[in-house]
Amino acid sequence: AYDLHYSGPMGSKRLREAICAYLRTARGVHSEPGQVMIVSGSQQALDISARVLLDEGSAAWVEEPTYWLTRHVLQAAGLRMVAVPVDGEGMDVAVGERRCRTARAAFVAPSHQFPLGATMSASRRLQLLEWANRVGAWIIEDDYDSEYRYGSMPIAALQGLDRNARVVYVGTFSKTLFPALRMGYMVIPQDLVDAFVRIRHAMDLGTPHFYQAVVADFIEEGHYARHIRRMRLLYGERRKALVESIRKEFDGKMEVMGAEAGMFLTVKLPKGTPDTEIAREAAKEKLWLAPLSPAYTGSGGQAGFILGFGGIPGEEMGRAVRHLQDLILRHGQGKTRARGADGSGDRGDEASGY
Repeated sequence: AYDLHYSGPMGSKRLREAICAYLRTARGVHSEPGQVMIVSGSQQALDISARVLLDEGSAAWVEEPTYWLTRHVLQAAGLRMVAVPVDGEGMDVAVGERRCRTARAAFVAPSHQFPLGATMSASRRLQLLEWANRVGAWIIEDDYDSEYRYGSMPIAALQGLDRNARVVYVGTFSKTLFPALRMGYMVIPQDLVDAFVRIRHAMDLGTPHFYQAVVADFIEEGHYARHIRRMRLLYGERRKALVESIRKEFDGKMEVMGAEAGMFLTVKLPKGTPDTEIAREAAKEKLWLAPLSPAYTGSGGQAGFILGFGGIPGEEMGRAVRHLQDLILRHGQGKTRARGADGSGDRGDEASGY
């Protein structure tokens, strides 16, 4: 009967204990159950963090390019977003300091940046933590799909390196279980817990307890860890099929980024290619592509596509890539073709198909 009542703003204690144990072994996160808040997906976690930590008009570093829904949250909070470029080592902290050294926060996805797929290097992580401690800024770490890494072990979370309680860690079950569950979690620095609880209580009365109880059982009985292992193998096969199809159909001329982890990869197109227009045309033909250029602030962003491979069987990859190639050819980009299977609006985990 208890599972049918309100669970409170922090969420089920049993689920929070299970998450702590999982994060300790799988992600290197230091936490106690009293620091974990169950939320309705990572989007709510970002929203709560912005409300608690920042004031309207506060400056915040945002990866360039970045996840568009993150940008929407920060715009709604009235923050001044400072675009900090991402390269092969992740967010360029030195550029961020030049553009706004006294920013109040940095919103980053260090384990698998969206949409370029970069993993933040160890030196950049330490540089980011040192900056945050020096200026009294906060780091909001979005760790949305780090469980899926191919060819190497998952990279430990940035939060595990933090010795000064400057990191708010955000995780989600949307990628490891299913998006409709709408359940995520955050690990909050101990001295901020009360402030986060007050804001959460003003927003809603907590995530449904019944679903929390089911997920807690799933984790405690070992099903979650087995599920992750199975899905890592499956997604690894689909990722390999997509990469091979892109290389075959585009003669190795298409740059593929971020294929080492996660449930998506990204391909670049020549400057000026109308990726948004191509994506709209593709949707009419039942091929779902996420254009890259809208992930940049303003106009003139890099053209390309974000290709989610989680929802399409490996044997269908070749056909999807050829379909994409045909669409690009129709738009006069025949000499530099590019790309693969399915893109999506929610960080590459929706299925594409016909």
